[in-house]
Amino acid sequence: MKPLVFLLMVVLALPAWAQDKPASKDEKPQATDDKTKAEQPKKQAAAASRTKQRRWNEDARHCLERPTNTEIIKCAEEYL
Repeated sequence: MKPLVFLLMVVLALPAWAQDKPASKDEKPQATDDKTKAEQPKKQAAAASRTKQRRWNEDARHCLERPTNTEIIKCAEEYL
């Protein structure tokens, strides 16, 4: 029974070992300065959106104490 389980594990793991490994940083072609500068704001925006914590499960009722509807909406948008 143990050899059968071992054989099954190896057979299931073979496709993962057969995949190509991603290229290292040294092997990637160098981008031009213009292209690199254009990509930096996109990368920063994407990183900021990933690090931003979702607050949809927190209580936003304190926003209702704001004086105007616009301020209430701006406050509540943080919890969407």
